[in-house]
Amino acid sequence: MRTNRIRTTALAATALVAALSLTACGGGNEGTKSAGPAPAAASNTDGKAESTAPRTPETTARPTGTPAENASTPARGKHAGGNGNETAHSGTEKAAPAAATARTACTTANTTVTATEVTRPINHLLLTLKNTGSGLCDAYYAPHLGFDGAQSVFPILEDSKPQAVVTLAPGEEAYAGIGLTGEPGQGTLHKSKNLSVHFAKRNGSTYDTPAKLKLPAETYWDDNGFVTYWQSDRATALTF
Repeated sequence: MRTNRIRTTALAATALVAALSLTACGGGNEGTKSAGPAPAAASNTDGKAESTAPRTPETTARPTGTPAENASTPARGKHAGGNGNETAHSGTEKAAPAAATARTACTTANTTVTATEVTRPINHLLLTLKNTGSGLCDAYYAPHLGFDGAQSVFPILEDSKPQAVVTLAPGEEAYAGIGLTGEPGQGTLHKSKNLSVHFAKRNGSTYDTPAKLKLPAETYWDDNGFVTYWQSDRATALTF
């Protein structure tokens, strides 16, 4: 009897150990079990697949402010000539004032002109025209000269015509050379003390009011002399 009881006890213990082993193995398999296939997409009434994922509201970056403020508007700031204070305008912004580009012919109103004697070439004078105005002026063609007592305009040397009209900014100068006489002994000499300088217009005619100059002492001229077109430098004016 005692032997049977020991055997029974041993068998029961063995069975318990086996059961515990099976339980432990089953728990391990459940811990690594796959989550299974993803749920199939639901079908709508049209037969098209419809995602079952939760939807989030669409978000679009919107500018702050009113439509007028968000429109393409020039940057505000201090305009040239302004004081930095901006004023709202209806429609468009006012443009900054443009730089002065006023341009006119050179006349007695915006220039001064002088006549000086030069040592080379001989029997020459140099006319110097200076822009005393506040804008650009164009020295058109050649000066029209009248010596006192002369009945006609002094001859203009066409060979001295420059490639472009000389334009003077305020303070700049233009030059014209005066050949007082031709070849020696080929003309009658005249002595003059005064000279009138008429400025040409763009169309070639002249202004009525001339500049009146005092000539250097002992100035003689004849009808074979000439005056050049206005030049941008004195050296060119005295090469003829």
